[in-house]
Amino acid sequence: MKTKTIQILVISGLLLASLFVLTSFDHNKPTEQPKPKKPNIIYILADDLGIGDLSIYNENSKIQTPHLDQMAKEGMRFTDAHTSSAVCTPTRYGILTGRYNWRTPLKEFVTWGNSPSLIQKGRLTVAQMLKDKGYKTANIGKWHLGLNWTMKNNSPEFDHFSDKSNRLNFKDIDYSQPLKFGPNDMGFDYSYMISASLNMPPFVYVENNKATMVPTGISSQTKKQSPYATWIRGDIADDFKHEDVLPNVVNKSISFIKENANKDQPFFMYIPLPSPHNPVLPIAPWKGQSEIKSPYADFVIMIDDLMGTIFETLKAQGIDENTMVIFASDNGFATTNDLKTLRQKKHSPSYVYSGYKGSYLEGGHRVPFFVKWPEKIKPNSVSDVTICTTDFIATCADIIGYDFKDNEAEDSFSMMPLLTNEGDYLRDATIHHDKYGVFAIRKGDWKLIVSPNSGIMASGETKKHKGVSAEEILYNLKKDVKEKNNVAQQFPEKVKELKGILIQQIKNGRSTPGKVQENDAISGEWPQANFAFKD
Repeated sequence: MKTKTIQILVISGLLLASLFVLTSFDHNKPTEQPKPKKPNIIYILADDLGIGDLSIYNENSKIQTPHLDQMAKEGMRFTDAHTSSAVCTPTRYGILTGRYNWRTPLKEFVTWGNSPSLIQKGRLTVAQMLKDKGYKTANIGKWHLGLNWTMKNNSPEFDHFSDKSNRLNFKDIDYSQPLKFGPNDMGFDYSYMISASLNMPPFVYVENNKATMVPTGISSQTKKQSPYATWIRGDIADDFKHEDVLPNVVNKSISFIKENANKDQPFFMYIPLPSPHNPVLPIAPWKGQSEIKSPYADFVIMIDDLMGTIFETLKAQGIDENTMVIFASDNGFATTNDLKTLRQKKHSPSYVYSGYKGSYLEGGHRVPFFVKWPEKIKPNSVSDVTICTTDFIATCADIIGYDFKDNEAEDSFSMMPLLTNEGDYLRDATIHHDKYGVFAIRKGDWKLIVSPNSGIMASGETKKHKGVSAEEILYNLKKDVKEKNNVAQQFPEKVKELKGILIQQIKNGRSTPGKVQENDAISGEWPQANFAFKD
């Protein structure tokens, strides 16, 4: 009995000793560090919000935006940020693809509610890129990039982008069937949207490539709230009320955040707001609350408060630190939103800049733009570097370690060196594009506008130019931020330099380094670019 006890004790001792040795050996091994979690990414895009409409940009603003101001203070604010176009559809294309809009068949203006998809099959989007790298992706808001609707009785599909004669043709759309090609085919796991601007039919919600309800009525124009709350007559569903669209977009966004916060899978949200684009529809408790008693000002305050609820949700879910949030506008302020009253009340939606939405002047495309990411970006940072909204996809690619192919993101430069103050931001020049397709190019303090007679007037008015002005307009923005003095004749070499860069970047099909690419086929005349192909 004693012998067995001794044997058991010896064996136990040997096992304990072995375990001690193994444990000691394990402790000597280098421990594997957990990989840093990829950040959540949220891109919020306002519609027709002027840079002077946010009080953090405009010391004389008559509209106070405390929530957006606070977000800007908690991250980096850009003072020289530009959309790739002075109107909505083209800017959205550039954000999602990293490619200048005028490389597509859409050379001017915007798509309509029945236009086919401007983003072609096979074109990389930021959503697809992030999805392929493990992100859950969502598109919630105003799409306005064209959709391939399913048609009734084998009717031909729409093939126009901005044909005014066909823009109100909805009779052959089969709303009961899924889209043939939409956001869910471009990398978005979830999509909830309206097809175009809030004043453009059809007035239906499209969730995951299918209308939530088949429209049974025709919308009526209304001026009940103000003359700035009107829309085009067209198909409307019973579950669609114009006043509810902005709150619905925000509520859907908050629900998506709550459902996907703190999961192993990071998420990307693209939230293109339908406002403050006309129709201007502030509701209680914001209606009538602005200092200047303007429906437009009320609407901006409403947007600011609702953005505050999104920011509060991120903090409440504990994901604020590792979430990169970008807030921007798709172009400058639209003059149709009661500019006369705002001027009377001493509010300047374009701040100190000339021009408005649609214009090649600064007020048409210089926009509010700020980025918050507490883990990476120092608070109260301000950058005066010239950036473009096409830079978003390259910034995301930098974050996840994706290398572009030659036919991807041809006009996108990563902003990460600016956000982290590490490395070099490589954008050397930025091409601007106005409502009617007029080109301008910016490099440093200099801005050249080419062939302005083919589009809107140098005053910034959004109508065809009927007078005679110079064929090249050169401004030095450092000395002349209001763009009043054309110095093209005094600096012919600068005109030649900028025009040469513009021509080369048009012909190369890209502005980033890489293999030359083809611009999309031009359907119809493109007089604004004729200069580029002359000897």
